[in-house]
Amino acid sequence: MTDAEVCSDFLPLAREWRRRQLRNGAAAACATLITFAACAYAGAFEFPRYADAAQTMLRLAADSLPPDFSRWRQWGRPLLETLATGVAGTALGAGLALPLAAMAANNVGPSIFLGRSVRLGLNALRAIPGLIWGVVFVAAVGFGPLPGMLALGVHSTGMLGKLFFEAIEHVDPAPGAALCANGVSRLGVFRFAILPQALPRLVDATIYRLEHNLRAATTLGLIGAGGFGLEIVTAFHLFEYREASALILILLALVTGVNLLGAMMRRRFLSPD
Repeated sequence: MTDAEVCSDFLPLAREWRRRQLRNGAAAACATLITFAACAYAGAFEFPRYADAAQTMLRLAADSLPPDFSRWRQWGRPLLETLATGVAGTALGAGLALPLAAMAANNVGPSIFLGRSVRLGLNALRAIPGLIWGVVFVAAVGFGPLPGMLALGVHSTGMLGKLFFEAIEHVDPAPGAALCANGVSRLGVFRFAILPQALPRLVDATIYRLEHNLRAATTLGLIGAGGFGLEIVTAFHLFEYREASALILILLALVTGVNLLGAMMRRRFLSPD
């Protein structure tokens, strides 16, 4: 084979490589342009607005020190409300998400039409932010932890439902097929073949959602759903920055403790031993 023939064999590959490079370059240029336009629209390049920002933040930080814990006896109930809202909202969401995920999963659901309908419903639940759900439930059931629990539960149903049915669809089908061949019902197959395989991923998703919900429960306090968030906002409104910094430190300790607990539970459920 001559050198000219060898070169002619590689020419199509070289042309394809150049086309791919051009496509990748065009995609990178479009992504850069879109990012630049988004930053410009958001005001990121309005540099005069940054002039006093650092000085203001330093002054705010100085006014927040040292943290004032003098009212700590009055923070127990809001803290308990935040914990209860996060835990109960997660339990409600996980409890509703599991049967809905079983109906939505292609390998378990009774029909494709029902599965698609459930997926559409889950998408609608998670498309609406938890804060908006909170406003709706505050109007429906009044102030306090209850609307926060319902808001977190509904939004968690949408999020966990998607994660659950994806975990169920990735299990090994062989154990379920063996049970089916021995006349086991669909519910029995789900209980003894599908659920045990998917359980570690379901637990992992639920723990992650619990960590998220405890932080979100604080935010829901801003709209009257109780909890620690209302105490923080009230302290800021009264210019009690030292008290606000103490509340934020307590919240930080709470979230850190929950993250550590979540890591321990993950090791317990996801460990191969």
